[in-house]
Amino acid sequence: MIFQLCELYVTAGSWWAVSPRVIRIPNLAARYNVGRAMLTAQPKHPKSMAEPRPTEITLHQKSRELEIAFDDGNRFRLTCEFLRVHSPSAEVRGHGPGQEVLQVGKREVNITNIDPVGSYAIKPTFSDGHDTGLYSWEYLHDLGVNQHDYWRTYMSRLERAGASRG
Repeated sequence: MIFQLCELYVTAGSWWAVSPRVIRIPNLAARYNVGRAMLTAQPKHPKSMAEPRPTEITLHQKSRELEIAFDDGNRFRLTCEFLRVHSPSAEVRGHGPGQEVLQVGKREVNITNIDPVGSYAIKPTFSDGHDTGLYSWEYLHDLGVNQHDYWRTYMSRLERAGASRG
């Protein structure tokens, strides 16, 4: 599995720097067919052919965007701020309806690290220290498909709360 992190690549193998721009992650080769500079998601036992899987994940640190291409042909660019404020973690979502916590002041947040989680998700670490959200392929695809609606809802919530993006 290869995640292109700006000019960093996270690939199958063990943690080590091939160059200042390459990092390897252990035990992924068994779950994925590794291609050149892209993540080729071919798990041994896919859940469903209908569930989109990423074919490429690129973190653009300067523009603070995560670019994700899926095997259904969709390609999305999600800002780090958008991903942070829509984290699937309990810290953001709460433990039930009505317990959501509005995230404010996240305009300048970036992703500093991305760890793979099994063959179904990634766990980004954000520059504000947040690192408890597990972003499944299904959830990332949903964020991409609905990002404009989700962003409008978030901006409305900020306005109603008299809060700012920072």
